[in-house]
This record gives sequence, C-alpha cells and structure tokens, in this order.
Amino acid sequence: MNQVYAMAPRSEGAAPGGMGGLGPFVPIILIFIIFYFLLIRPQQIKQKKHREMLQNLERGDEVVTNGGIHGTIVRIKEDVVTLKVAEKMEIQVSKSAIAYRKKK
Repeated sequence: MNQVYAMAPRSEGAAPGGMGGLGPFVPIILIFIIFYFLLIRPQQIKQKKHREMLQNLERGDEVVTNGGIHGTIVRIKEDVVTLKVAEKMEIQVSKSAIAYRKKK
C-alpha cells in the first residue's frame, strides 16, 4: 500500500523544491547576465568609440594602422585615407584599418 501512495501524483501540482519549472534556468540566466556585463557590453562600448573616432578623423591627424604603420592624414575620401609616412611617400589605407589616433 505504501508503494501505491508514493507513486501517486501530487495534488499540489508543484515540483519538489518549490521553484516550479523555472529552477533549472536560473543559473543559465545568471551566467548570461554576467557575460553581458563583463564581455558583451564593454565590447559594444569599445566599438562605438572606435566608430566615432573614425568619423571624426581630420586632415593632419597622426594615426596608427592595424598593421603598425604610423602616418599623418593627408586626404580623406569616403572609405580611403591617404597617409604620409615619410617625405614624398604617401600610402592609401582603408579607413577601417586605422587602429587609433595619436594624442596631439
């Protein structure tokens, strides 16, 4: 008789532990929140600052490319920047290849 009672469905309808069906998802939700604030959000902020820096480039700014080339901006077209890297030597690089602008 005890086995039949133990196998009978509960009349309360709740799982043992009181959390219902949300219990297993709480750690996953917490991990996602931690990842968002430690990894995703700072990367989005960094990308936004880089985009703003590229939009605010001006003639005469000293920049460094992703390849490590240092130069001064001579001309800016839509997606192409012409850099003066030495006397009488200019190169064209993609605007997105500029890593950062040096401090003036």
